[in-house]
Amino acid sequence: MALQRAEMRMVRWMCNVKTKVRVPSKELRQRPGVNDIILILQQNRLQWYGHVLRKENIDWVKKCVEYEVGGSRPRGRSKSTRREVVQKDCQTRNLNMEDAMNRSRWN
Repeated sequence: MALQRAEMRMVRWMCNVKTKVRVPSKELRQRPGVNDIILILQQNRLQWYGHVLRKENIDWVKKCVEYEVGGSRPRGRSKSTRREVVQKDCQTRNLNMEDAMNRSRWN
């Protein structure tokens, strides 16, 4: 949430629109042609994850991504793992892990 506020503050500055002037965020992003920061982060995560999935099985980066940490987690709400976040990104873009091997589909 704070990231989106900071993004919109920068977009307002680029468009020279004061915060007191009520202009929808979507319209402000269209003026300089800026995408939503959430979409950019999602795209970068999926691009990196697809790169890792296409690596050889003996590569240490791929082993680190697939590694399961044992033990219990502390009390309270657990933090999302990178795998959970990437799976959520894949669901929003209707992708599955087999699509990573097809670069045109994955991009």
